[in-house]
Amino acid sequence: MVSLIEFVLTHLPSPPAQVLEVGCGQGELALALDAAGYEVTAIDPAAPDGPIFRRIKLEELEDDARFDAVVASGVFHHMGENLESNLDRVARVLEGGGPFVLDEFGPDRLDEPTAAWYEGQRLILAAAGYPSERPGAEQWAQHHDSVTPSDVLLAAVRSRFDEQVSEDVPYLWRYLGGVASAELEESLVTMGAIKALGFRFVGMPRGETAFQSL
Repeated sequence: MVSLIEFVLTHLPSPPAQVLEVGCGQGELALALDAAGYEVTAIDPAAPDGPIFRRIKLEELEDDARFDAVVASGVFHHMGENLESNLDRVARVLEGGGPFVLDEFGPDRLDEPTAAWYEGQRLILAAAGYPSERPGAEQWAQHHDSVTPSDVLLAAVRSRFDEQVSEDVPYLWRYLGGVASAELEESLVTMGAIKALGFRFVGMPRGETAFQSL
């Protein structure tokens, strides 16, 4: 499976393109893009210190800000009622035609076989001395009740961006921090035994109609 950093680098324009990362977290991806020669602006209310980071929300980004690409990982499914307006803002930021590279998590995709495998992995990690703070399968729905369903999120994205790449990817190993289970999860997803809860999308903004509400 291609790593997140490899996936993003594959679909960005050549450096030193200007890249906006939405919801950068601790900054791992932003720092990797910076090291690859990109001019990075990474935003997050809890962004770390550093010249490429800004502690703001997407809603607080200047209206005239423009970038050659926008990247986001595991952020947009949390945006709730701001999802539509924030996707409009991304389209506006990219009005020059750059790509929107999205890596996402669809907790609504957890079915019974996938939940059973997930619980097994939690037990294995705990037995190995790495207990997970993530919710168990019984608490899953309650923990993720405010998350935008993956089909709703994808429909909103596709209404604004012409799809270039769309693929499902294993995600639970990342969610649990169980790196050793990545290949096993991928093989089970490929066999159809469990669901892929991750998905990736790359698209180009459709033009003025995509952000006319801003």
